[in-house]
Amino acid sequence: MIAQTLVDGLISGSMIGLGAIGITLTYSILRFANFAHGDMLSWGAYFAFAVAGALGTFMPGLNESIGPFSFGWSLPLALIASIILTGVLALLIDKILFARLRARGSAAIILVMAGFGAALTIRSLLEFIFTSKPRYFTDALQITQPLIAGARATPDQLLSLGLAVVLVIGVHLILTRTAAGRAMRAVSENQALAGLAGIDVARTIRLVWVFGAGLAAVAGVMSGVLVQIRPFMGHDLLLPLFAAAILGGIGSVPGAMVAGLIVGLSEALCVQFVGAEWRAAVSFLILVAILLLRPQGLFGRSAT
Repeated sequence: MIAQTLVDGLISGSMIGLGAIGITLTYSILRFANFAHGDMLSWGAYFAFAVAGALGTFMPGLNESIGPFSFGWSLPLALIASIILTGVLALLIDKILFARLRARGSAAIILVMAGFGAALTIRSLLEFIFTSKPRYFTDALQITQPLIAGARATPDQLLSLGLAVVLVIGVHLILTRTAAGRAMRAVSENQALAGLAGIDVARTIRLVWVFGAGLAAVAGVMSGVLVQIRPFMGHDLLLPLFAAAILGGIGSVPGAMVAGLIVGLSEALCVQFVGAEWRAAVSFLILVAILLLRPQGLFGRSAT
């Protein structure tokens, strides 16, 4: 029973970690909490749902299941399209809203409230287009496979966990081994100084939006594959996402993933031993505890 709880927690935590990376990157560079990020997960899932449906309609062969998984090639292709479309949506919101506020030198609280308004707007738009009815990428049933100590998982669940690990390693390598990654880290340290050093700050900010939105899209799609998609799915994950971003340390990609796993495991253990009705409180308690005991997070640097 404990082993199964741990497996379930790791799977849900990997999706939380992916979403938290976008929050931690955005906050480290733009210095504000983007409440619209959770809804990027929802939009990413619905973008993939729409594209996969269109591909399956015009090319039915793409709907045939790939090996042991519950989906066909239409979903991986739709995922790529979703990453692009969600990135475009993030850039559009930034151009219309956040970039204008930054140009005016608006305080962080103004950006936070703008993000909250943007979240309400795009969530309502999503519900208007697709309605609030839950959607599913597939109706195929999967048989769980035995792992260790009596724990079981479906091929889709194992794929989501493996994909999350690969993406975190990839993003970490990009941030540490490429010119674009070094530019992001420089802008995170000091935007003005980075600009004087010849770094295109505006371009770097756009890259951060695309990175964060793309990872949110992957998290949204994989969450939809494992459970279902609905307009409020990203909103419901917002508190766990922020808890993971702060617990891991702002600016730390590996920290966000490790913290996401911790949050996911904590929620799973809470459901097992306390009750499902207390699950939402776990992220809040973690958030409060880390702010009181270690504000810089597990992998962050102290401000002193």
